[in-house]
Amino acid sequence: MEEVRVRFAPSPTGFLHIGGLRTALYDYLFARNKHGKVILRIEDTDQNRKVEGAVENLLESFSKLDIEFDEGSGIGGDFGPYMQSERLPIYHKHAQQLLDQGHAYRCFCDADTLDQMRKDLQATKQFPKYDRRCLALSREEIDSRIARGD
Repeated sequence: MEEVRVRFAPSPTGFLHIGGLRTALYDYLFARNKHGKVILRIEDTDQNRKVEGAVENLLESFSKLDIEFDEGSGIGGDFGPYMQSERLPIYHKHAQQLLDQGHAYRCFCDADTLDQMRKDLQATKQFPKYDRRCLALSREEIDSRIARGD
C-alpha cells in the first residue's frame, strides 16, 4: 500500500475557525493513524480577499495546539511550492499546453459581463452557467484582444 498523504488547504481570507480546525484535526489524526503524512497547502490565489496575518495566525494556532504538518508552507518538502500563488508558472505552462492542443480556449469576459450573464439566467429561473461565448472567437480576434491586454 502506498503511503497515505492528506492535505489541509485553507484560504487565507480570514482567521482559523472551528470548521477549519476540525478538518485539519481529522486530516492530522487520519494521517497519523495510517503512518502517513499531513500537508499544509495555502490556497492564496484570491489575492483580493486575502487577509494580512491570516497565514501567520494559522501557523501559530496549529503550533499552540501541537498539530505538526510534515510538509507545507514554511516547512518545505518534495512537492512544493505549497503556496498556490507560487505555483502559477506551473499552472500557466499546463494551461498553455491545453490551449495549444485545442482542449481549452481563451475567455475575455470581464466580471461585469459574467455577473450580468448570471443575473439574466437567474431571472428566468435557469441555472447560472457560462454560455461559451468566447469559444467561437477567431484567431485574429484572440490575438487582437491579447495585444490590447484583455
